[in-house]
Amino acid sequence: MTSSTPYAPYPAGRPRRLRRDAFNRNLVRENTLTAHDLIYPVFVHEGANRREAVASMPGVERLSLDLLLPVAEECVRLQIPAMALFPVIDQSLKTYGGEEAFNPDGLVPRVVRELKKRFPDLGVMTDVALDPYTSHGQDGLPDENGYIVNELTIEALVKQALAQADAGVDIVAPSDMMDGRIGAIRTALEAHGHIHTRIMAYSAKYASAFYGPFRDAVGSAANLGKSDKKTYQMDPANSDEALREVAMDIAEGADMVMVKPGMPYLDVVRRVKDEFRVPTFAYQVSGEYAMLKAAAQNGWLDHDRVMLESLMAFKRAGADGVLTYFAIDAARLLNA
Repeated sequence: MTSSTPYAPYPAGRPRRLRRDAFNRNLVRENTLTAHDLIYPVFVHEGANRREAVASMPGVERLSLDLLLPVAEECVRLQIPAMALFPVIDQSLKTYGGEEAFNPDGLVPRVVRELKKRFPDLGVMTDVALDPYTSHGQDGLPDENGYIVNELTIEALVKQALAQADAGVDIVAPSDMMDGRIGAIRTALEAHGHIHTRIMAYSAKYASAFYGPFRDAVGSAANLGKSDKKTYQMDPANSDEALREVAMDIAEGADMVMVKPGMPYLDVVRRVKDEFRVPTFAYQVSGEYAMLKAAAQNGWLDHDRVMLESLMAFKRAGADGVLTYFAIDAARLLNA
């Protein structure tokens, strides 16, 4: 603190004055968390009346469409703006090329059409990546040496995004981290008349160890085996690189950008927001959720308090919204 600071020194300046009463703490609070800041990721699979718990994500389930509809209805009631769909695809449909990803009658397009028909005001967001659909568990298409071929993968991703847009999805969210895929998808959407389909780019998606429970949930972990995604997802040591990735995605037509994972990368969220001032989101990923859930179940942490505190951290870091498996629980508390 320099001599030019406007703050009065102690005892004329007592910062604790503004913390004395609840009313005053509310008046000077710098950030606010509401249900409108949340996006709820859900796992959907085929069938009817099918409910499967995800063992590594307590409280999270894979649901068939009929059981997903009441969840969507609750999101509307709680004023959660959007759901993000992640499919669990039968092993028999998984191929090298992930062709089921762009089947117009596949699981995701059918779920999108039904959700938009029943809940037109609920935002629906879909993942654009091949890993749930590929026999090898990668987000893209590998060559004979296992290296993911960028341009070949983009061709498949464009088909996938168009199938989702044709079904009426509001937001496509490419999570694959291929170079140039945002521009290719934006060009294709425009060419096919989908001028209102938004793109939320997973712009800074790191090769993180926090994704383990998610891969269990969508069934890609076994297919991936001991392989990794380090040739296309970002090195956790880098943050300048994240700014370059975000800049490229914005230039290519992304409407919103995302940092993933969340809490271990709040510094990146802050840098992205400060640098670009565009709608910026963070994904509180499966491993983050599982850690807090496990600690709470063991009585080591207060579940509701750490849940809300963790979500507020995203807002304080500059995120406009958060994808979180806590969305329903958090919205119930925030709306109480």
